[in-house]
Amino acid sequence: MGCDRNCGLITGAVIGAVLAVFGGILMPVGDMLIQKTIKKEVVLEEGTIAFKNWVKTGTEIYRQFWIFDVQNPQEVMMNSSNIQVKQRGPYTYRVRFLAKENITQDPKDNTVSFLQPNGAIFEPSLSVGTEADNFTVLNLAVAAASHIYPNPFVQVVLNSLINKSKSSMFQVRTLRELLWGYTDPFLSLVPYPVSTRVGMFYPYNNTADGVYKVFNGKDSISKVAIIDTYKGKRNLSYWESYCDMINGTDAASFPPFVEKSQVLQFFSSDICRSIYAVFESDVNLKGIPVYRFVLPSKAFASPVQNPDNHCFCTEKIISKNCTSYGVLDISKCKEGKPVYISLPHFLYASPDVSETIDGLNPNEEEHRTYLDIEPITGFTLQFAKRLQVNLLVKPSNKIQVLKRLKRNYIVPILWLNETGTIGDEKAKLFRSQVTGKINLLGLIEMILLSVGVVMFVAFMISYCACRSKTIK
Repeated sequence: MGCDRNCGLITGAVIGAVLAVFGGILMPVGDMLIQKTIKKEVVLEEGTIAFKNWVKTGTEIYRQFWIFDVQNPQEVMMNSSNIQVKQRGPYTYRVRFLAKENITQDPKDNTVSFLQPNGAIFEPSLSVGTEADNFTVLNLAVAAASHIYPNPFVQVVLNSLINKSKSSMFQVRTLRELLWGYTDPFLSLVPYPVSTRVGMFYPYNNTADGVYKVFNGKDSISKVAIIDTYKGKRNLSYWESYCDMINGTDAASFPPFVEKSQVLQFFSSDICRSIYAVFESDVNLKGIPVYRFVLPSKAFASPVQNPDNHCFCTEKIISKNCTSYGVLDISKCKEGKPVYISLPHFLYASPDVSETIDGLNPNEEEHRTYLDIEPITGFTLQFAKRLQVNLLVKPSNKIQVLKRLKRNYIVPILWLNETGTIGDEKAKLFRSQVTGKINLLGLIEMILLSVGVVMFVAFMISYCACRSKTIK
């Protein structure tokens, strides 16, 4: 009887040990299986989950615009007063709904090239008004002309054309005109060949961004979606030194197995540069654990605060010998037009940048950019890309409508918020196909390990207790 009991206890302990060992073995084996599956499915080639979503995103992406309506145009022109602005919005468009085009795999270097078509559809139900709403804004052509042609004689000629066309420093334009283009009366009088169409995003519809050439990940999963070339080049030809490099992905996805300690680099053609994001917090997105990465203020700091930014400083006068920060001069990228990019309401910018503008209220919650990354796959499941478009206006003795200005203005025209969030159906599918299976495997591992250890310890204690009683 004692032997049967002791044999049963030993058997229970052995079973417990086997379960614990099996649970322990399953951990590295399970991780290996997960890694193998992920590595297969995130490659950008026909038949993978990543490729299907990469060709045409299943997420609805919207671009919201807030326009800065100028309240005191006459005071500014006559007295060089601060510009008083009032933001109006959002005006919402659906964007990035078109599938990638000209997709070409290159097996020699394991890359895939493509074009990203541009398109925007107005969404009245998500907007505060219509595309016919009027705004008082800076005259884009007048501001750009004085900057592009600094020669005094040329400016005298331009001044006569500006006066003849009855153009001024400010103008009233509809939303549609301001965003997507209008025929400018001043440019229509210019005698030499010049585009007479002007708009903050003109041309946009029926154009394409690219050609992009990215690594497909077949030879190394750590390179998947990383840009090899943009428009056939590895550099932009806009900046000095390493600032000119095209780094990282396009931010739609990153190589899998993302760590919190990583600095995620990505390229944005909207701001004509590469930039980066750092980990901020864990977020639960529709039942999917994601890492929130944000653009840090350091990315917009002056070279005095962040020496890495020295090669983004281009205009010594405006930036006061590179001590100003938070505004990026992208005129080289915009055919010489005085376009400056910042975060909305000059978030993270030095006080001198906004000292000529009244009515701005920067705050991180509304105005910063973030990416929510699912760490195992590297997919961006939610994002908010926010930026502000500004134009530089300088005084000009030869152009009458700019003659009374006594200082430079960096004038905010609009800011945008481009957002995308994984849909409920896609989230459900993602949970069942990825996170659900991984969580189930982890649960099985822990149950086997825990039950095995408990069984082994319990049966061994019982066995030892029985042995001691028998010996007595």
